Amino acid sequence: MSVHQPASVEVAGLTVRYGDLVAVDDVSFRAAAGEVTAVLGPNGAGKTSTIEVCEGYRQAAGGTVRVLGLDPATHQRQLSERMGVMLQEGGVYPSATVARTIKHYCDLYRRGADPDALIEAVGLTDRAGGTWRRLSGGERQRLSLALALAAVPDVAFLDEPTAGVDINGRDAIRSIIAGLRERGCVVVLATHELDEAERLADHVVIVDHGKLVASGSLATLGDGHQRITFASSAVLDVDALGAHLGTPVTAIGDGTYRIAGAADATTVSALTTWLVEHDAGLTSMTTGGERLEDVFRRLTANRSASDQVEANPITAGAPAADRASRRSRRRRE
Repeated sequence: MSVHQPASVEVAGLTVRYGDLVAVDDVSFRAAAGEVTAVLGPNGAGKTSTIEVCEGYRQAAGGTVRVLGLDPATHQRQLSERMGVMLQEGGVYPSATVARTIKHYCDLYRRGADPDALIEAVGLTDRAGGTWRRLSGGERQRLSLALALAAVPDVAFLDEPTAGVDINGRDAIRSIIAGLRERGCVVVLATHELDEAERLADHVVIVDHGKLVASGSLATLGDGHQRITFASSAVLDVDALGAHLGTPVTAIGDGTYRIAGAADATTVSALTTWLVEHDAGLTSMTTGGERLEDVFRRLTANRSASDQVEANPITAGAPAADRASRRSRRRRE
């Protein structure tokens, strides 16, 4: 088979079941080359199951998935040579050192990755002789990313790449992901950190209750309305402020407030005047359209408490043998 396959991930009508539970229900989307696609959803939404099918770790009950033009269920070996997978946890022998582990992966892939360069890129030079078990959570995330990069991937699946990582590490990871995008890699990012997704993603896929609820750029998913969001050190009377501004004001938590209506200089001036008159400090202010967090909340707001269980084999009642098989497959990667 030719290696010149379409550089994309195509998911069409994907369905995944665990017994009677439908974890993924007729989901379709596309992740293109040279873009970062963020797959988002509440716990139990089905995003992990979706990505595992794309990686070739899980069988679909229905629909089709093509990764770089190949079926991950039947061409997993060919795909594994061109695919980088970053797990959120596990996959590394606890006593293995950082340097040996990365070199081992580079040797396995034989795609020309330089292990020393990878160690430096993820900021683990000072920890190269340390073992997995002695790394912090953020350092383990960096190592997991380096292992995915050892493939010099044409497609990369990254699970929570910045979780537990300090600010300098986050900057390094963002730079690496930007580099993957620039060289034409298909990057599929799963994260609960909406700020990171907003920074990194070109395309957003949101799933809830196993169904696709939105797919597109942040600009296309927004409601088209401008608003002002600000934070104050005081507890504000939103009704009084709204009456002064002539537009509703909503408290959204942690001392943060949102003003509906036009984000113009007149409204900003009226806001600052009212705050001064009421001896209330202004600690931050932003203007513009909906942020990704706003979009996410709006689209998943009707989620019921009975659906809080994560749609994965451990909590969805999949057989123990299936769970053991999944762990075994991931350890081999």
